[in-house]
Amino acid sequence: MSKKLIVIILCLLFLLPVTSQAAEKAEYPLKQVLILSRHNIRAPLAGRDSTLAKLTPHTWFDWQCAPGELSPRGAELELLMGQYFRQWLEQESLLTHNVSPAAEEVRFYTNSFQRTIATARYFACGLLPLSDVTIEYHQEVNAADPVFLPATPDNELYRQQVQREFDQSGIKNDLQQRGERACKLLIEALDFDKSAYARKHGPIDYTGKAITLPKNGGLGLKTPWGALIPASDALTLQYYEEENDLAAAFGHQLTSKDWEDIAALKELGINSLFYEPTAAKALAAPLLATISQELDNGQRKITFLGGHDVNLAEVLPALGVEDYTLAGSIEAKTPIGAKLVIEKRQGKDGEEYAGLSLVYATAQQLRHRTPLTLQAPPARVPLRLKGLTANADGLYHFPDLQQRIQSAVQEGQRWQNVASNLSQSDVQRHHHGKARRKG
Repeated sequence: MSKKLIVIILCLLFLLPVTSQAAEKAEYPLKQVLILSRHNIRAPLAGRDSTLAKLTPHTWFDWQCAPGELSPRGAELELLMGQYFRQWLEQESLLTHNVSPAAEEVRFYTNSFQRTIATARYFACGLLPLSDVTIEYHQEVNAADPVFLPATPDNELYRQQVQREFDQSGIKNDLQQRGERACKLLIEALDFDKSAYARKHGPIDYTGKAITLPKNGGLGLKTPWGALIPASDALTLQYYEEENDLAAAFGHQLTSKDWEDIAALKELGINSLFYEPTAAKALAAPLLATISQELDNGQRKITFLGGHDVNLAEVLPALGVEDYTLAGSIEAKTPIGAKLVIEKRQGKDGEEYAGLSLVYATAQQLRHRTPLTLQAPPARVPLRLKGLTANADGLYHFPDLQQRIQSAVQEGQRWQNVASNLSQSDVQRHHHGKARRKG
């Protein structure tokens, strides 16, 4: 066999998967897409005059925006992501080039923080550059919308159930060990022993306390390293903003694995709380109800819901998503700017199907502001659902997905109702007690 013929055969073999994927897309035209997005790069929540500045002798990155707000780089990155989605949706024939969709075909709804509203605004500019898109939010700016950040059920039955699931998960020891490794690395990267905080307060004890659930509700676990979480957050964000590796790490040589450990510290408490389903469903229920309504809206083509890492951290386990790994990301489960994408497709058999994936820019794409195109796309990880069977093309029957969503909503609302009913009982007992005392 000639070398030329061998080369031709190898080329054909490499082209087969592409041809197969194109054929699959032709079998399932895209009808609707829903995007649940984490905001893009923001400034640290702790300002320059906070304790954060005292944890290191070094000067933090000079953010050109207020604490917690979307940074200029974050805005640019979200514009690039929107441009990529425009190319993808035009290729899928859901959008027509330079044609603005009707108002009822598109919805952009976000939590009412500057960073979530601005993320949606820049994504919309990239996705629909010729459209005057309305960004919908329901509270005063920087006040929480309960659809995205609802109150935690405040009752003992809920806490006992979450505690039971957390204990049965068996992750406490691994969580403790991972946290301690991350703390040790972070303290070295900060040169903490030379900091003003260390001179005044001495070392931070990140091993002497147990990991516990918050007594009065709230997001995340109480961990021994709570004092270091703002520094983990700030250093991770500095890594994204500062392209010089040594400058990002205050002059230290850090590997990608080191950065993963540093970023993990701020994720461990939240992601571990939602490892089992009760907390995830209780807190994701309002957002999942909105997702269900949007997917059932026959007029809608595109829905963008703008929230936070905690929204992805709740929704994915509430839906029963199987464990996944993210290549090229220093954040393990919910990277900055990441998007849960739910595709609703029409099969040629007349049935509706759904595909789920997590789309995110890799750490290097974020750091170097890499243009995202169909030829150089962001990372995309297909998501699989526990207990549901996908077809040969990796798609689920859409009614099965909707049933999964609605079941999660009902269970989450049940825990909210338990809290409400117990609260009403407490009020009634209080009033009855007062009446007896008066009598």
